Amino acid sequence: MEARIENNGDFYQETYRFVKDHAATNNDFINRFARGDITEEEFRRFSVEFYHFTREWPSILSILLVNTPEESDAENLTTILVSELGDADPKKRHELLYRKYLRSLGLDPAEIVRKRKLQSTAAWLDGMRRYFASDYFEALGAEFGLENMAIPMWDKILAGFEVWVKKHPEYKKMDIEYFTFHRELEIHHEEAMADVLGAHKNDPQARKNFRSGADGILKLEEKFWLGLSDNRN
Repeated sequence: MEARIENNGDFYQETYRFVKDHAATNNDFINRFARGDITEEEFRRFSVEFYHFTREWPSILSILLVNTPEESDAENLTTILVSELGDADPKKRHELLYRKYLRSLGLDPAEIVRKRKLQSTAAWLDGMRRYFASDYFEALGAEFGLENMAIPMWDKILAGFEVWVKKHPEYKKMDIEYFTFHRELEIHHEEAMADVLGAHKNDPQARKNFRSGADGILKLEEKFWLGLSDNRN
């Protein structure tokens, strides 16, 4: 999808729609997950592989922060990073919420840390590091893509949990605070990305790189989701 660049509003709105419609959050696996139409092995594989993202996300985001020359952008990223780390309270670190989820499933977080990631999971995480350390505008596009795909992703995950518990009442005590908490935060993250190109928003090359970063990181995320399927394992 090529962006028109007649004005700033068109560019941001089209990129926003591009992200919302991307196969990163509209693919076979996550759609089956939302319907509760997955196997127990796929459900537990999702839980394990998503923990790798949760655990590594602060370090990935810090790469973008240290490579961000614009002070206003750095301020927004710092706020997000501090939030991930518990807003100065280590006991509220977001990863710890995910550990509670894992333990409610009978999974050991320490054992998962030692477990080798799926290739598609490693490619997604390594891709984020690569984009965030590359061209600044491409990095901003990747972050724009990640933040704006989040609401559709959380909505499908939460819908899947609701159906899953109905189909599998033995899971009714699972702790999903990590997921509900992040869904509530996302509207603020979208707002922080609303004019992320700032003074460079009229630069055609900046826009091209921005779109390239958004598309590239979301393609890797699509492969992450598809990589969780039983037929891939």
